[in-house]
Amino acid sequence: MLIATWNVNSIRTRIDHIKNWLENNDPDLLCLQETKVEDISFPEKLFREMGYKIIFSGQKSYNGVALISRHPIEDIKIGFNSVLKNDIDAIELSEQKRIINATVNDIKVINVYVPNGSSLTSDKFKYKIKWLKCLKRYLQKELKNGVPICLLGDFNIAPEDKDIHNPEKHSGGIMASTDERKCLKELLNDQLEDVFRIFESENNHWSWWNYQHASWERNRGWRIDHIYLTEELISNCTSCFIDKEMRGKDKPSDHAPVMVDIRWPPDSNDCESFFDV
Repeated sequence: MLIATWNVNSIRTRIDHIKNWLENNDPDLLCLQETKVEDISFPEKLFREMGYKIIFSGQKSYNGVALISRHPIEDIKIGFNSVLKNDIDAIELSEQKRIINATVNDIKVINVYVPNGSSLTSDKFKYKIKWLKCLKRYLQKELKNGVPICLLGDFNIAPEDKDIHNPEKHSGGIMASTDERKCLKELLNDQLEDVFRIFESENNHWSWWNYQHASWERNRGWRIDHIYLTEELISNCTSCFIDKEMRGKDKPSDHAPVMVDIRWPPDSNDCESFFDV
């Protein structure tokens, strides 16, 4: 099962890129962030004509998340308050369209667009920390159900210094602060693992390049788009990689797709996982 995450930075602006990418890669599931479109204007017809099933949650000009799937999309939950029903913060934080949750092929997929935070001294940073703490409570509740979970999206956090092209300059700042990294680690709680790092342990792997300062041309990027899996999915992964080619297209998103391939459902006759071979 091929699953991908991609911050497209406006689905209508990038619609041709998305269509071509789907045709070339034929994923089972593509999770989008920053669609930047109200639901009434989402270009769903195109994807349905391509044979995909879709769900989306968006707002005008900002945020927005979507799932585009070859498989039926079931048990759909939009916003924090769909899971944390009596949580005051969850109600407030659900006003921004940043999280969508559904079951696809017996995998609970949680697609997130974590706030950027702007700067460490801003109210937007306080909002980001509150959002991450709410995500922790949200995940704790979902993990209790015992269903395999794939948590993925644009986290706007570089987990380690090796996830930044120039850690000496940027470590400790926005997207690489101690508070953000601590929140990320706590919400994963050793129950979800960064699958990309299973296959690629070194630095110089980026998923986002700023539009400014010739960042793409100079390969000065960050790895802030992640896929986290629970143990039963991790043990059946065969690859995980960043499709950098899309960032080099004309008028691209500033993010590249990240893809994971999972042998799913696992072969009941195969007692050994990929990592045991």
